[in-house]
Amino acid sequence: VQLQASGGGLVQAGGSLRLSCAASGRTLSRYVMGWFRQAPGKEREFVAAISWSDASPYYADSVKGRFTISRDSAKNTVYLQMNSLKPEDTAVYYCAARVTIWTDWGQGTLVTVSS
Repeated sequence: VQLQASGGGLVQAGGSLRLSCAASGRTLSRYVMGWFRQAPGKEREFVAAISWSDASPYYADSVKGRFTISRDSAKNTVYLQMNSLKPEDTAVYYCAARVTIWTDWGQGTLVTVSS
């Protein structure tokens, strides 16, 4: 699966951003789509995921209640709506796809949250 992420930018603390990830190249019905992030000097961490078949969402504890993952089947696109952003959410955000393991990755999109 080819993945193209977009939507990053600079936002003040408490603000919102919506990331998009457009997928192509495969039928996605068996896939789980996810978002990960990597802050400077830290390891990449899981943020959220969604089952393409039934739209079941999964979230890291650090973003529950603030972030919402969704998908648009007609557009083959996954979204990450990020609300109540905090400076610690600053990172490069990556979308990814898996059937069993995370094998397909998009380029990152930078999110910077200023205090």
